[in-house]
Amino acid sequence: MPPEPRDADAFEPGDLPDIARPREQTSLVGHDAAEAAFAEAIGSGRLHHAWLVGGPRGIGKATLAYRVARYLLAHPEPGYVNQGLAVPPNHPAARQVAALSHPNLVALRRTKPPGAKTLPTKISVDAARKALALFGSTAGGAGYRICIVDSAEDLNANSANALLKMVEEPPPRSLFLIVSHAPGRLLPTIRSRCRALTLRPLGEGEVAEIISGFGPPFVRPESEALARAASLSEGSVAQAVAMLDPSAAGVVAEIETLLSRLDHPDWRRILALSEKLAGRDSDALFETALDTLFRFVSDELHRRRDESPARLAALVEVCDKIARAAREAAAYNLDRRPLILSAFGDLAGALRAAA
Repeated sequence: MPPEPRDADAFEPGDLPDIARPREQTSLVGHDAAEAAFAEAIGSGRLHHAWLVGGPRGIGKATLAYRVARYLLAHPEPGYVNQGLAVPPNHPAARQVAALSHPNLVALRRTKPPGAKTLPTKISVDAARKALALFGSTAGGAGYRICIVDSAEDLNANSANALLKMVEEPPPRSLFLIVSHAPGRLLPTIRSRCRALTLRPLGEGEVAEIISGFGPPFVRPESEALARAASLSEGSVAQAVAMLDPSAAGVVAEIETLLSRLDHPDWRRILALSEKLAGRDSDALFETALDTLFRFVSDELHRRRDESPARLAALVEVCDKIARAAREAAAYNLDRRPLILSAFGDLAGALRAAA
Protein backbone atom coordinates (compact mmCIF):
# COMPACT_ATOMS: atom_id res chain seq x y z
CA MET A 1 0.00 0.00 0.00
CA PRO A 2 1.60 3.34 -1.05
CA PRO A 3 2.15 6.01 1.60
CA GLU A 4 -0.69 8.46 2.06
CA PRO A 5 -0.02 12.06 0.97
CA ARG A 6 1.43 14.07 3.85
CA ASP A 7 2.03 17.66 4.75
CA ALA A 8 3.96 19.18 7.61
CA ASP A 9 0.95 19.10 9.93
CA ALA A 10 0.46 15.37 9.30
CA PHE A 11 3.94 14.45 10.55
CA GLU A 12 4.03 11.58 13.05
CA PRO A 13 6.88 10.23 15.21
CA GLY A 14 8.95 7.73 13.28
CA ASP A 15 7.91 8.94 9.84
CA LEU A 16 10.39 8.15 7.07
CA PRO A 17 10.28 10.28 3.90
CA ASP A 18 8.32 8.71 1.03
CA ILE A 19 7.86 5.44 2.93
CA ALA A 20 4.57 3.91 4.06
CA ARG A 21 3.88 4.06 7.78
CA PRO A 22 3.63 0.82 9.80
CA ARG A 23 -0.17 0.93 9.67
CA GLU A 24 0.02 1.16 5.86
CA GLN A 25 2.41 -1.79 5.51
CA THR A 26 0.69 -5.08 4.68
CA SER A 27 3.82 -7.25 4.57
CA LEU A 28 6.13 -8.36 7.36
CA VAL A 29 9.72 -9.55 6.96
CA GLY A 30 11.89 -11.35 9.47
CA HIS A 31 9.50 -11.91 12.36
CA ASP A 32 7.85 -15.21 11.50
CA ALA A 33 8.17 -16.60 15.05
CA ALA A 34 6.54 -13.52 16.57
CA GLU A 35 3.69 -13.65 14.06
CA ALA A 36 3.26 -17.36 14.76
CA ALA A 37 2.98 -16.65 18.50
CA PHE A 38 0.11 -14.26 17.86
CA ALA A 39 -1.51 -16.63 15.36
CA GLU A 40 -1.39 -19.50 17.85
CA ALA A 41 -2.90 -17.36 20.61
CA ILE A 42 -5.67 -16.10 18.32
CA GLY A 43 -6.43 -19.56 16.98
CA SER A 44 -6.59 -21.07 20.46
CA GLY A 45 -9.17 -18.55 21.62
CA ARG A 46 -6.89 -17.59 24.53
CA LEU A 47 -5.41 -14.34 23.27
CA HIS A 48 -3.87 -12.48 26.19
CA HIS A 49 -5.34 -9.01 26.58
CA ALA A 50 -2.01 -7.12 26.70
CA TRP A 51 1.22 -7.72 24.77
CA LEU A 52 4.50 -5.90 25.23
CA VAL A 53 6.26 -5.95 21.85
CA GLY A 54 9.88 -5.03 22.55
CA GLY A 55 13.08 -4.58 20.60
CA PRO A 56 15.31 -1.91 19.01
CA ARG A 57 13.86 0.95 17.00
CA GLY A 58 13.04 0.46 13.36
CA ILE A 59 12.88 -3.34 13.22
CA GLY A 60 9.12 -3.73 12.62
CA LYS A 61 7.47 -3.76 16.06
CA ALA A 62 4.73 -1.33 15.09
CA THR A 63 4.31 -3.05 11.72
CA LEU A 64 3.66 -6.31 13.56
CA ALA A 65 1.22 -4.64 15.97
CA TYR A 66 -0.83 -3.17 13.13
CA ARG A 67 -0.68 -6.51 11.31
CA VAL A 68 -2.23 -8.25 14.32
CA ALA A 69 -4.86 -5.53 14.68
CA ARG A 70 -5.69 -5.65 10.97
CA TYR A 71 -6.22 -9.41 11.09
CA LEU A 72 -8.47 -9.30 14.15
CA LEU A 73 -10.55 -6.46 12.71
CA ALA A 74 -10.90 -8.32 9.41
CA HIS A 75 -11.79 -11.60 11.21
CA PRO A 76 -13.78 -10.60 14.31
CA GLU A 77 -15.05 -14.11 15.03
CA PRO A 78 -12.67 -16.50 16.84
CA GLY A 79 -11.35 -19.32 14.74
CA TYR A 80 -8.35 -21.21 13.46
CA VAL A 81 -5.66 -19.03 11.90
CA ASN A 82 -4.43 -20.37 8.59
CA GLN A 83 -1.42 -19.11 6.61
CA GLY A 84 -0.40 -16.35 9.03
CA LEU A 85 -2.00 -12.97 9.66
CA ALA A 86 -1.93 -11.46 6.18
CA VAL A 87 -4.89 -9.34 5.08
CA PRO A 88 -5.21 -8.17 1.44
CA PRO A 89 -4.44 -4.46 1.01
CA ASN A 90 -7.84 -3.87 -0.60
CA HIS A 91 -9.75 -5.39 2.32
CA PRO A 92 -11.99 -2.79 4.04
CA ALA A 93 -10.28 -3.43 7.37
CA ALA A 94 -6.86 -2.83 5.82
CA ARG A 95 -7.99 0.49 4.40
CA GLN A 96 -9.55 1.52 7.72
CA VAL A 97 -6.44 0.58 9.68
CA ALA A 98 -4.24 2.54 7.28
CA ALA A 99 -6.45 5.58 7.78
CA LEU A 100 -6.93 4.96 11.53
CA SER A 101 -10.65 5.15 10.86
CA HIS A 102 -11.81 1.76 12.16
CA PRO A 103 -14.25 2.26 15.07
CA ASN A 104 -12.63 -0.54 17.09
CA LEU A 105 -9.03 0.68 16.80
CA VAL A 106 -7.19 3.52 18.50
CA ALA A 107 -3.52 4.46 18.33
CA LEU A 108 -2.08 6.03 21.46
CA ARG A 109 0.86 8.07 20.23
CA ARG A 110 2.25 11.57 20.16
CA THR A 111 0.20 13.85 17.93
CA LYS A 112 0.30 17.58 17.29
CA PRO A 113 -2.56 19.41 19.05
CA PRO A 114 -4.56 21.87 16.90
CA GLY A 115 -2.65 25.11 16.56
CA ALA A 116 0.61 23.71 17.94
CA LYS A 117 3.84 24.23 15.99
CA THR A 118 5.65 21.10 17.12
CA LEU A 119 4.95 17.61 18.35
CA PRO A 120 4.82 17.21 22.13
CA THR A 121 7.69 15.28 23.68
CA LYS A 122 5.32 13.03 25.65
CA ILE A 123 1.83 11.54 25.43
CA SER A 124 -0.35 13.59 27.78
CA VAL A 125 -2.81 12.08 30.22
CA ASP A 126 -5.63 13.85 28.36
CA ALA A 127 -4.57 12.16 25.11
CA ALA A 128 -4.44 8.81 26.90
CA ARG A 129 -7.90 9.23 28.42
CA LYS A 130 -9.33 10.26 25.07
CA ALA A 131 -7.87 7.21 23.34
CA LEU A 132 -8.83 4.80 26.11
CA ALA A 133 -12.44 6.02 26.02
CA LEU A 134 -12.83 3.42 23.25
CA PHE A 135 -12.98 0.77 25.95
CA GLY A 136 -15.96 2.40 27.62
CA SER A 137 -18.12 1.71 24.56
CA THR A 138 -19.41 -1.45 22.96
CA ALA A 139 -17.24 -2.88 20.23
CA GLY A 140 -18.79 -2.54 16.79
CA GLY A 141 -19.55 -5.88 15.16
CA ALA A 142 -18.86 -7.79 18.40
CA GLY A 143 -15.15 -7.80 17.60
CA TYR A 144 -12.07 -6.83 19.54
CA ARG A 145 -11.41 -3.29 20.70
CA ILE A 146 -7.72 -2.65 20.13
CA CYS A 147 -5.30 -0.04 21.38
CA ILE A 148 -1.81 0.24 19.89
CA VAL A 149 0.63 2.20 22.06
CA ASP A 150 3.50 3.50 19.92
CA SER A 151 5.60 3.84 21.88
CA ALA A 152 5.61 3.20 25.62
CA GLU A 153 8.66 5.46 26.01
CA ASP A 154 6.49 8.44 25.02
CA LEU A 155 4.11 8.00 27.96
CA ASN A 156 4.54 10.36 30.88
CA ALA A 157 3.85 9.26 34.45
CA ASN A 158 0.16 10.21 34.34
CA SER A 159 -0.60 8.72 30.93
CA ALA A 160 1.25 5.52 31.91
CA ASN A 161 -0.93 5.25 34.99
CA ALA A 162 -4.06 5.80 32.91
CA LEU A 163 -2.97 2.92 30.66
CA LEU A 164 -2.18 0.79 33.70
CA LYS A 165 -5.68 1.18 35.11
CA MET A 166 -7.19 -0.03 31.85
CA VAL A 167 -4.74 -2.93 31.50
CA GLU A 168 -5.40 -3.98 35.11
CA GLU A 169 -9.16 -4.32 34.55
CA PRO A 170 -9.66 -4.80 30.81
CA PRO A 171 -13.17 -5.03 29.35
CA PRO A 172 -14.05 -8.26 27.54
CA ARG A 173 -12.49 -8.75 24.10
CA SER A 174 -10.05 -5.90 24.48
CA LEU A 175 -6.45 -5.97 23.28
CA PHE A 176 -3.51 -3.72 24.09
CA LEU A 177 -0.46 -3.92 21.82
CA ILE A 178 2.28 -1.92 23.54
CA VAL A 179 5.33 -1.15 21.42
CA SER A 180 8.48 -0.50 23.43
CA HIS A 181 12.08 0.22 22.44
CA ALA A 182 13.24 -0.35 26.03
CA PRO A 183 10.74 -2.58 27.88
CA GLY A 184 12.85 -2.57 31.03
CA ARG A 185 12.04 1.11 31.58
CA LEU A 186 8.29 0.59 31.49
CA LEU A 187 6.31 0.59 34.75
CA PRO A 188 6.82 -2.84 36.36
CA THR A 189 3.10 -2.95 37.07
CA ILE A 190 2.36 -2.65 33.34
CA ARG A 191 5.05 -5.16 32.37
CA SER A 192 3.69 -7.71 34.85
CA ARG A 193 0.28 -7.64 33.16
CA CYS A 194 1.61 -8.10 29.64
CA ARG A 195 2.79 -11.07 27.68
CA ALA A 196 6.29 -10.09 26.57
CA LEU A 197 7.34 -10.67 22.99
CA THR A 198 10.84 -9.53 22.08
CA LEU A 199 11.70 -9.01 18.42
CA ARG A 200 15.29 -9.47 17.29
CA PRO A 201 17.14 -7.06 15.02
CA LEU A 202 16.74 -7.89 11.35
CA GLY A 203 19.52 -9.45 9.31
CA GLU A 204 21.30 -7.38 6.67
CA GLY A 205 19.55 -9.32 3.92
CA GLU A 206 16.15 -8.73 5.53
CA VAL A 207 16.83 -5.00 5.86
CA ALA A 208 17.81 -4.85 2.18
CA GLU A 209 14.72 -6.88 1.20
CA ILE A 210 12.38 -4.52 3.03
CA ILE A 211 13.93 -1.38 1.54
CA SER A 212 13.92 -2.92 -1.93
CA GLY A 213 10.19 -3.50 -1.52
CA PHE A 214 9.35 0.14 -0.86
CA GLY A 215 7.25 1.53 -3.67
CA PRO A 216 7.09 5.00 -5.24
CA PRO A 217 7.68 7.78 -4.44
CA PHE A 218 10.62 6.17 -2.59
CA VAL A 219 13.59 5.95 -4.96
CA ARG A 220 15.31 2.57 -4.78
CA PRO A 221 19.03 3.04 -4.04
CA GLU A 222 21.90 1.55 -5.99
CA SER A 223 22.78 -1.96 -4.84
CA GLU A 224 26.17 -0.92 -3.45
CA ALA A 225 24.67 1.93 -1.41
CA LEU A 226 21.89 -0.35 -0.15
CA ALA A 227 24.34 -3.05 0.92
CA ARG A 228 26.46 -0.46 2.73
CA ALA A 229 23.42 1.00 4.52
CA ALA A 230 22.19 -2.46 5.53
CA SER A 231 25.62 -3.34 6.93
CA LEU A 232 25.54 -0.22 9.13
CA SER A 233 21.90 -0.55 10.15
CA GLU A 234 22.32 -2.86 13.17
CA GLY A 235 19.13 -4.58 12.04
CA SER A 236 17.04 -1.41 11.85
CA VAL A 237 15.30 -0.37 8.65
CA ALA A 238 14.97 3.18 9.94
CA GLN A 239 18.71 3.37 10.54
CA ALA A 240 19.46 1.92 7.12
CA VAL A 241 17.22 4.51 5.45
CA ALA A 242 19.04 7.22 7.39
CA MET A 243 22.36 5.83 6.15
CA LEU A 244 21.16 6.22 2.55
CA ASP A 245 21.22 9.99 3.06
CA PRO A 246 24.48 11.25 1.49
CA SER A 247 25.03 13.58 4.45
CA ALA A 248 24.76 10.73 6.94
CA ALA A 249 26.95 8.49 4.81
CA GLY A 250 29.54 11.26 4.66
CA VAL A 251 29.57 11.65 8.45
CA VAL A 252 29.99 7.90 8.91
CA ALA A 253 32.87 7.79 6.43
CA GLU A 254 34.59 10.77 8.07
CA ILE A 255 34.28 9.32 11.56
CA GLU A 256 35.52 5.92 10.43
CA THR A 257 38.54 7.60 8.87
CA LEU A 258 39.26 9.61 12.02
CA LEU A 259 38.86 6.54 14.22
CA SER A 260 41.33 4.61 12.09
CA ARG A 261 43.94 7.27 12.90
CA LEU A 262 43.49 7.57 16.66
CA ASP A 263 47.18 6.84 17.23
CA HIS A 264 47.78 10.31 15.74
CA PRO A 265 44.43 12.17 15.96
CA ASP A 266 43.78 14.74 13.25
CA TRP A 267 42.42 17.48 15.51
CA ARG A 268 41.81 19.88 12.65
CA ARG A 269 39.38 17.46 10.99
CA ILE A 270 37.88 16.45 14.34
CA LEU A 271 37.21 20.12 15.12
CA ALA A 272 35.61 20.59 11.68
CA LEU A 273 33.40 17.57 12.35
CA SER A 274 32.35 18.93 15.74
CA GLU A 275 31.37 22.24 14.09
CA LYS A 276 29.26 20.34 11.55
CA LEU A 277 27.43 18.41 14.28
CA ALA A 278 26.87 21.39 16.59
CA GLY A 279 23.91 23.02 14.82
CA ARG A 280 20.33 22.56 15.96
CA ASP A 281 19.48 21.32 12.47
CA SER A 282 22.07 18.54 12.80
CA ASP A 283 20.23 16.35 15.29
CA ALA A 284 19.97 13.39 12.92
CA LEU A 285 23.64 13.64 11.91
CA PHE A 286 24.65 13.86 15.56
CA GLU A 287 22.73 10.66 16.32
CA THR A 288 24.44 9.02 13.35
CA ALA A 289 27.81 10.12 14.72
CA LEU A 290 27.04 8.65 18.15
CA ASP A 291 25.91 5.37 16.59
CA THR A 292 29.17 5.21 14.64
CA LEU A 293 31.27 5.83 17.76
CA PHE A 294 29.39 3.21 19.75
CA ARG A 295 29.67 0.72 16.90
CA PHE A 296 33.43 1.29 16.82
CA VAL A 297 33.73 0.54 20.54
CA SER A 298 31.51 -2.53 20.22
CA ASP A 299 33.58 -3.87 17.31
CA GLU A 300 36.80 -3.20 19.19
CA LEU A 301 35.55 -5.04 22.27
CA HIS A 302 34.45 -7.97 20.11
CA ARG A 303 37.82 -8.06 18.36
CA ARG A 304 39.59 -8.16 21.73
CA ARG A 305 37.10 -10.47 23.44
CA ASP A 306 39.86 -12.93 24.46
CA GLU A 307 41.81 -10.27 26.35
CA SER A 308 41.44 -9.67 30.08
CA PRO A 309 38.50 -7.44 31.15
CA ALA A 310 40.92 -5.15 33.01
CA ARG A 311 42.62 -4.17 29.75
CA LEU A 312 39.30 -3.36 28.12
CA ALA A 313 37.73 -1.50 31.04
CA ALA A 314 38.85 1.89 29.73
CA LEU A 315 36.96 1.39 26.47
CA VAL A 316 33.76 0.50 28.30
CA GLU A 317 34.16 3.54 30.55
CA VAL A 318 34.60 5.83 27.55
CA CYS A 319 31.46 4.45 25.95
CA ASP A 320 29.49 5.13 29.13
CA LYS A 321 30.99 8.63 29.36
CA ILE A 322 29.98 9.47 25.78
CA ALA A 323 26.43 8.20 26.33
CA ARG A 324 26.10 10.17 29.57
CA ALA A 325 27.44 13.35 27.96
CA ALA A 326 25.02 12.95 25.04
CA ARG A 327 22.06 12.63 27.42
CA GLU A 328 23.14 15.73 29.32
CA ALA A 329 23.67 17.70 26.10
CA ALA A 330 20.13 16.82 25.01
CA ALA A 331 18.56 17.52 28.41
CA TYR A 332 20.28 20.88 28.98
CA ASN A 333 20.72 22.02 25.36
CA LEU A 334 24.52 22.04 25.73
CA ASP A 335 27.10 22.73 23.05
CA ARG A 336 27.98 19.45 21.32
CA ARG A 337 31.46 20.46 20.21
CA PRO A 338 33.23 19.67 23.51
CA LEU A 339 31.46 16.30 23.56
CA ILE A 340 32.81 15.32 20.13
CA LEU A 341 36.32 16.57 20.89
CA SER A 342 36.51 14.78 24.24
CA ALA A 343 35.05 11.58 22.72
CA PHE A 344 37.94 11.27 20.26
CA GLY A 345 40.48 12.21 22.91
CA ASP A 346 39.09 9.71 25.41
CA LEU A 347 38.94 6.96 22.80
CA ALA A 348 42.55 7.61 21.82
CA GLY A 349 43.58 7.39 25.49
CA ALA A 350 41.56 4.21 26.06
CA LEU A 351 43.18 2.51 23.07
CA ARG A 352 46.63 3.45 24.35
CA ALA A 353 45.72 2.01 27.76
CA ALA A 354 44.49 -1.21 26.16
CA ALA A 355 47.53 -1.60 23.90
